Amino acid sequence: MVDVKAIERAKEHFGRILEEQLRRVEEMRSAQDWIDYGRLKVIKIGVCGGDGIGPEVMAEVKKIIGWMGAKRGIRFDVSEDLVGGCAYDAHGTPLTDATMAKAQEADAVLLGAVGGPKWDNLPFEKKPERGLLRLRKDLGLFANLRPAKCFDALVDASSLKPELVRGLDIMIVRELTGGLYFGQPKKTEEYVVVDEEGIGGKRTLLRATDTMVITTEEIERIAHVGFEAARLRRKKLSSIDKANVLENGVLWRDVVTTVGKEYPDVRLEHVFVDNAAMQLILNPSQYDVLLCENMFGDILSDEAAALAGSLGMLPSASLGETSELSGIRFGLYEPAGGSAPDIAGKGIANPVGAILSAVMMLDWLGENQAAAALRRAVELALAEGNLTQDLGGKLTTAQLAAAVAERVAP
Repeated sequence: MVDVKAIERAKEHFGRILEEQLRRVEEMRSAQDWIDYGRLKVIKIGVCGGDGIGPEVMAEVKKIIGWMGAKRGIRFDVSEDLVGGCAYDAHGTPLTDATMAKAQEADAVLLGAVGGPKWDNLPFEKKPERGLLRLRKDLGLFANLRPAKCFDALVDASSLKPELVRGLDIMIVRELTGGLYFGQPKKTEEYVVVDEEGIGGKRTLLRATDTMVITTEEIERIAHVGFEAARLRRKKLSSIDKANVLENGVLWRDVVTTVGKEYPDVRLEHVFVDNAAMQLILNPSQYDVLLCENMFGDILSDEAAALAGSLGMLPSASLGETSELSGIRFGLYEPAGGSAPDIAGKGIANPVGAILSAVMMLDWLGENQAAAALRRAVELALAEGNLTQDLGGKLTTAQLAAAVAERVAP
């Protein structure tokens, strides 16, 4: 007789085995898909040379990115567009909607510089800087990271004594969406005063109003970025405010203190902004990471940049939220030196700030080994005396960039 129950048990047993085998095959397929994705992944980069020396330095960065991609198997899809005064000249606006849409589709944007005297008399909303501000706003960029590092080869180029800047390596983290630059109301209005010398005994004058506003959410968000940056460095955070005068400074200090409790391994100190400005000159190396409101960060980061020997040496990154889909934190990366219209077109601009901006981009895109190799190449090139005119050397923009490329480890 046929044992029906035994047959059913056997079918059930082999069914479980088959189900398990199919599950394993599916896992293997999934794993292979991710391997293939890693090989085929394309990093989309928008490059906007901008104004002044921006196109010159970005042209060299593009070459280095292409070379790095070929040598290290990183697939870059690089597109170029206009932002700033050049965009106004071409399209009547410092940033077109089409360019904005392309930036939103990219993984990162590299920007040269915007602005120059040519566009000083444009209406406020048409000025080149409005293009940059719109990029930051529409891309949701809220954190600006600007490192100030004095390379050993350049200690004599700093405005301070070598013993004050040797080994200098600080990071300024600046909030980008709040504060005096964006607070409302923002207006200029007329008012009348009694003045015997005026027409009819009266005189019409102007009153300009800017409003300094910041919220708990904005402070919390930038504070986390600051503490995370300090955690990866020397674990010290100096929070900059004016709590002895400004209400927003009191809120800033309270919120940063609260967030700091989540980072017990990071030492927090609070510093008034005027004292911080003085200490950056007297003893800059006492700082590690400085956490700043928008305007304070704007001023102190330029002061810190001067300590490194040249504004052309320093990069910056403006970061948004991390994408849940890709895991990438979108960033806009740009050198800190500005458009330098006085030397534009001469081929002598220092490209190091732009190259180091690309280093920051690679780091935040997760290409850490490539970033480390390029950073090391910059250090070697400078140590071996490859310098542009602003650093006391004679190399052109292209020659210094080539010297860096030649020293990138394969």
